Amino acid sequence: MPKTCSDPCRHALNGPTMGTRWSALFFAPPGFDPAPVAAALQRAVDEVDAQMSLWRADSDLLRLNTASPGDWVALPAQLMAVLALALRIGRASGGAFDIGVGDAVAAWGFGPAPADPERIRRALDAPRPPAHELLELDPARGRARKRAPVVLDLNGIAKGHGVDRLAATLRAHGIDAALAGIDGELRAIGLRPDGSAWPIAVEDPDPDRRAARAVLALQDAAVATSGDYRHRVRVGGRELSHTMDPRRGGPLPDPPASVTVVAPDCATADAWASALMVLGAERGATLARRLGLDALFLLREGGAIRAQPVGRLFGAG
Repeated sequence: MPKTCSDPCRHALNGPTMGTRWSALFFAPPGFDPAPVAAALQRAVDEVDAQMSLWRADSDLLRLNTASPGDWVALPAQLMAVLALALRIGRASGGAFDIGVGDAVAAWGFGPAPADPERIRRALDAPRPPAHELLELDPARGRARKRAPVVLDLNGIAKGHGVDRLAATLRAHGIDAALAGIDGELRAIGLRPDGSAWPIAVEDPDPDRRAARAVLALQDAAVATSGDYRHRVRVGGRELSHTMDPRRGGPLPDPPASVTVVAPDCATADAWASALMVLGAERGATLARRLGLDALFLLREGGAIRAQPVGRLFGAG
């Protein structure tokens, strides 16, 4: 059917953030000016980066990391909310999602500096109580303090939160049909103009090519994937994935190929995808079923990939 002058127009925007790019695909009435939306979306992710980056010397997260234990640090509301969510998921996952692994992330070369053998030894030898036992939040006064030395890292939740900020910004501009994303973290708003849900590809966990393993149809929901096949470093002749085992202070030795989680918001999906990677297929699937999570584990078995779905969305019943 030919388009008419009243049909919604498609807009595709993107920009830099967190070492990658954000994107927003949306539909709006004819004559809609996307320039103010693009500027607002960039401001939204810039704010997230300014608060939660470990690559910026002036970030609010680094202020908290460099503060002495016992000292209260005033923090912006957005960062306080992300810390609170991270600690809740940390408790619910039994410490599998842990933002207190910043020392290990840096030691193994997943931060601004390359891997360092001495720092790796220290990370492996250090006692590792979970962050939800070490970080105290005072929401009423907008402040936080560490009870003991700990280096916080929000890489497992910050991009998801950034996607949620993109979605909130789009809604604030009256846009009710959109898909916002940062890397593989995505959030769908409403339906496409033809009434269909947003098609989202679940990537095949192959480091050498990009191909779809499955396709989801999302409406007012978010999806995030954590995997072993994109962000890797070579240490001592071994290729290691970026997902840290919080209990030992090193990369997971044998993680699932990937875990995809669908949730109402992207920060939650992002954090749970990381947590279920750490827990692995057996324990992770058991916890996901108990909590009512929709998750898809992709597991390497020999030279093949086996799918293990959890929840109705992935056809697990």
